[in-house]
Amino acid sequence: MASVPRLQQKYQEQVRAALQEKFNFSNVHQIPKMEKVTINMGVGSAVGDKKHLDIAYEALTEIAGQKPIFTLARTSISNFRLREGMPIGCMVTLRGARMYEFMDRLISVVLPRVRDFRGISPKAFDGRGNYSMGLVEQLVFPELNPDKYTRPQGMNITVVTSATTNDHGRELLRLLGMPFREMKTKGSAA
Repeated sequence: MASVPRLQQKYQEQVRAALQEKFNFSNVHQIPKMEKVTINMGVGSAVGDKKHLDIAYEALTEIAGQKPIFTLARTSISNFRLREGMPIGCMVTLRGARMYEFMDRLISVVLPRVRDFRGISPKAFDGRGNYSMGLVEQLVFPELNPDKYTRPQGMNITVVTSATTNDHGRELLRLLGMPFREMKTKGSAA
């Protein structure tokens, strides 16, 4: 039998009960949960040099533990020498055990390694409980060899939840261990 990821076990044993108690959900299916995590790398320089896209593809494969897909340009933009259908990035969608393992690594290893890290913004929700964040450089992931990946490449990470409101999604991620910054009230001095 495969082992259950640490974060998934935490969700099942602690987080679900805490969310049900805090928001008074009458049905267990109302309790928010993570559905998927999408990691996207846009490689604008791939228009001029295809090797940049191949390097980003390899890095994303190592980070996610599964093969990404290439994202294609939707429209042609002549000023950027971009043609419709050209590969300009890569993305991967994680679900199930891989999603929980990635989120565990992101929360406990990667985010503390970010330079000048003071917590992530608690405001980057989309109105339906889904959270998006960006990382400026992929080398904060310990599985990447800094000698191989010398070119800095950022990524966007989106956590899709079953929550219906931002408050439910924020509380779910906070209980899972996401290091949100303290929200400043309007009356307090900076």
